[in-house]
Amino acid sequence: MTSKSFERNEILFLFDVDGTLTFPRSTVQPEFEEFFYTKVKPRVTVGIVGGSDLEKMFEQLNGKRILQEFDFIFPENGLVQIEAGKEVGKQNIIQHLGEQTLQRFINYVLRYLSELELPIKRGTFIEFRNGMMNICPIGRQCSREERNMFATYDAEHKIREKMITELKEVFADVDLTYSIGGQISFDVFPHGWDKTYCLRYVEAHYKFKEIHFFGDKTDPGGNDYEIYTDPRVISHKVNTPNDTKRILREILNL
Repeated sequence: MTSKSFERNEILFLFDVDGTLTFPRSTVQPEFEEFFYTKVKPRVTVGIVGGSDLEKMFEQLNGKRILQEFDFIFPENGLVQIEAGKEVGKQNIIQHLGEQTLQRFINYVLRYLSELELPIKRGTFIEFRNGMMNICPIGRQCSREERNMFATYDAEHKIREKMITELKEVFADVDLTYSIGGQISFDVFPHGWDKTYCLRYVEAHYKFKEIHFFGDKTDPGGNDYEIYTDPRVISHKVNTPNDTKRILREILNL
């Protein structure tokens, strides 16, 4: 728990986005945004760390306002580092894995997905980002109703889990980690390039007395698991923005 004796620059609160500050793939609610910026931000240093890229963060958190409102923004698990609205660092999966390995992996994924029978399929099955690949069996160009339908179907049939199990076996020789986040996809990235990566930047430049993390995908295989269980942070599991708000009120005595 934080102490009233701490100054704002001594405490860092890091937040997942999807399911933590917003409902899944929804935009932030105005009342939550108002609470966050007027009650929480004046008390502690605030940052977001998400698996998605910066554009998707803009979509969910009311546009480029976040560049001014958040002290730190860590898209793509922190492989992109933004401080005070300016990009200050970036990692690259192409340079790390090499083109030959990357193509071997992508070709296998596309073959696997071409043979996968699902109730529906749409478009954009692999989304390439700076520090990771996002693989979506249904295709990211699905409607909200189709997204919800696949989430229910996946909960029963374990489509993503089964695919990850096979990829781990086939590519056991490659430096890759697999992480399920959100309703329809999973991320693939080099070992150690999970959300704990953002802590490398934070620790290299700052000496916070406490770092808190708030996230919903905290079980093994979820994209919050590694940072949630990291001994360097005080972690808080949430299921919705309502949980986040309740815990923030408790911690900060709001």
